[in-house]
Amino acid sequence: MHADDGGKPDAAVVRDALGVGVAVGLSGFAFGVTSVGSGLTLLQTCALSLLVFTGASQFALVGALAAGGNPLTAAAGAFFLGVRNAFYGLRLSQLLALPRAVRPFAAQWVIDETTVVALAQPTRRAARIGFAVTGLTLYVLWNLTTLLGGLGAEAIGDTDTWGLDAAGPAVFLALLAPMLKSGAERAVAGLAVVLGLGLLPVLPTGVPVLVAALAAPAVLWFQGRRRAEDGRGADR
Repeated sequence: MHADDGGKPDAAVVRDALGVGVAVGLSGFAFGVTSVGSGLTLLQTCALSLLVFTGASQFALVGALAAGGNPLTAAAGAFFLGVRNAFYGLRLSQLLALPRAVRPFAAQWVIDETTVVALAQPTRRAARIGFAVTGLTLYVLWNLTTLLGGLGAEAIGDTDTWGLDAAGPAVFLALLAPMLKSGAERAVAGLAVVLGLGLLPVLPTGVPVLVAALAAPAVLWFQGRRRAEDGRGADR
């Protein structure tokens, strides 16, 4: 069994990557149910998972559509959530240093989970293995469970009757919660919730999601101002 220079066997990297891929991939059930329940066809639902493949953006899109939001507004909210993957790509391109011919295909797998697994590895070899195994496992499972969830939603009819309209938000919160480790991250999440829910009664559907995106720059601005004030106080 090959072990990289950092002393971590390939098998251990594969095991960790499979764990992440399987755990998150199964949540595609919730997306399939939510998407078909919001009015999208099974074909549209599966196309989103195959082509978009970024869970948070997909849930944001179908959630806004389910609430009666304008398709353009819903798409804009999903787009802004997906922008973070571009920043992941900048970091991963340096870490993985993949051949040019492979990069366009690897770009489809640049998401939260593959980034976390790759960055957690001690060497480039381990990062490549972690990225590839996580991406492949998650992509296959996410699309398979999306299909099964969509078929199930079509079979049971009105998902609101079963309370399955809450499945998407519940899964999204379950994925998000463990990532909120610092005070700044919790502050951004809290402010985003306040903005999103507080503006629901006064703004068109889908717009509160866009406004909630301002939570991150607002918290960063406040932190910067507080550091500047602390610095001036220390100089006195």
